Amino acid sequence: MKYTQLGRTGLKVSRLVLGTMNFGPQTDEPTSHSILDAALAAGLNFVDTANVYGWGENKGRTEEIIGTWFAQGGGRRDKTVLATKVYGNMAAEGDPWPNHDRLSALNIRRAVEASLKRLQTDYIDLYQFHHVDRRTPFEEIWQAVDVLIQQGKVLYAGSSNFPGYKIAQANETAARRGSVGLVSEQCLYNLAERRAEMEAVPAAQEYGLGVIPWSPLHGGLLGGVIRKEVEGGRRASGRSADALANTSVRAQVQAYEDLLDKHGLEPGETALAWLLTRPGVTGPIVGPRTAEQLESALRALDLELSQEVLAALDEIFPGPGPSPEAFAW
Repeated sequence: MKYTQLGRTGLKVSRLVLGTMNFGPQTDEPTSHSILDAALAAGLNFVDTANVYGWGENKGRTEEIIGTWFAQGGGRRDKTVLATKVYGNMAAEGDPWPNHDRLSALNIRRAVEASLKRLQTDYIDLYQFHHVDRRTPFEEIWQAVDVLIQQGKVLYAGSSNFPGYKIAQANETAARRGSVGLVSEQCLYNLAERRAEMEAVPAAQEYGLGVIPWSPLHGGLLGGVIRKEVEGGRRASGRSADALANTSVRAQVQAYEDLLDKHGLEPGETALAWLLTRPGVTGPIVGPRTAEQLESALRALDLELSQEVLAALDEIFPGPGPSPEAFAW
């Protein structure tokens, strides 16, 4: 396994992040535990979740699955860098009372305690703000987080889905308070969706945040979706199906798959390997539903993409370019 430091911190994390959003809704508990065991055996130490995962009436279920895995012992918790998130509404259906969501000091306090209970641990390594809360000032957010850090319940704070100016605002506010501030940003970033390169990624680099891309295969679009249609009759679904309905996008994806066929490369592994070459990227989040999907993701760590392939990928999926040049002239 390859490791790197998370942003400007001294924390060492694997260059792949195990995403757990499928645990519960699509992957049962025994299979989820098997995937976690396989990841740990491979040296993957960075596990990402969120309090709302499980969704709907089952929100919180994913954290519970991770908690029962930790409870099996064997050093599982000590070997894991655990990341979870706060923001989504955790109130029971029909509950009329407020303060069960967003980033108020009250909800942060409640949400941490609930996550710790579900996760069966006494601390969270990386506590992430799942979205921007425009109603709560960062002074209040950092006051709440600083208390949790002093209590030993949280070690680091990170953001998710923050634009560049909010990363700057958050960390400038933290600096005025003498707080550590954000150490990571989890954002939508992949070959087909590169807008993060305009603002979020440069801001993260400027402030020393590790970039953790989510949806590295863009909902399956970069995982060989057209090849699968031809070979197995399996149709695209969800985000990838919507994207392929656009003829220009389909042409891009076809060119992508043709390029990789020419070089004997697997699409999903290539998409992950490309992200690992990007400046500022700590590691992409992979969300395997099966052990076989995890094995495929792990192979991307040893995949070296030639300059010829990297240049061709840029031609097929051109990035927006640096800002302000990308939009100013």
